Amino acid sequence: MIPKVIHYCWFGGNMLPPLAVKCISSWKKYFPDYEIKEWNESNFDVNIIPYTQEAYQAKKYAFVSDYARFWILYKFGGLYFDTDVEVIKSMDDMIARGPFMGCENEASNMSVASVAPGLGLGVNPSLGLYEEILKKYSTLHFMRKDRSFNLKTVVQYTTELLCEHGLIGTKEIQFCAGVWVYPKDYLCPKDFKTGVMEITENTLAIHHYDGSWVSDVDRYAQELGQKLTFLPKGIRGYMAQFGSIVHYKGFQKAVFEIWNWLKR
Repeated sequence: MIPKVIHYCWFGGNMLPPLAVKCISSWKKYFPDYEIKEWNESNFDVNIIPYTQEAYQAKKYAFVSDYARFWILYKFGGLYFDTDVEVIKSMDDMIARGPFMGCENEASNMSVASVAPGLGLGVNPSLGLYEEILKKYSTLHFMRKDRSFNLKTVVQYTTELLCEHGLIGTKEIQFCAGVWVYPKDYLCPKDFKTGVMEITENTLAIHHYDGSWVSDVDRYAQELGQKLTFLPKGIRGYMAQFGSIVHYKGFQKAVFEIWNWLKR
């Protein structure tokens, strides 16, 4: 039986925003007998692996939680939600069936759907799939050698690993690598790009995509980096980040920030 505790991560020390407070209230409503536990710098070692250490130093806290959620659930079991996930219906049947994950988009004839751990996770301790994910992260760095950020998401890593285990599309509920993978409408009825909400009789929760995990500066730097392929890799990341900071914050601020990076 999945332990009756809901875990969530909140690094950085800021106050919870109103949406997070609202979402946590929905957890209390639909899980009245569950413990709700916040994980932060006081009870999770952000230096546990190089990836989380580097992400934390860069103040990219969502990437710290990408690893932390799997470490927490592998060790203790229970449920996990991102703080922008609002539960709107009882999840008892889903939990009773066994460990679960959900998709954030729909499968097509050309590709499987993306499995997004932030939508909701439920698991018993020591699941093999989670151990594999943790081992993967232990080989990664958030800060690349050219000082740009590795912004590949936990969605991508998780989906790729599930595909290695045989995930073949998720238009229907599918059992893979010890977890039940649910189609988009169960936990993610909102379209990330359009904001359109399509709630069905299956919908149990809504991911509101508060999603500030990638800043405008970092997103634009990624775009610039893809255009600067004529530059050596060693300086491409610097130039992309510099150009993006100039675009959003001005030349003087860009010089200051790049100089600080070089001194690290």
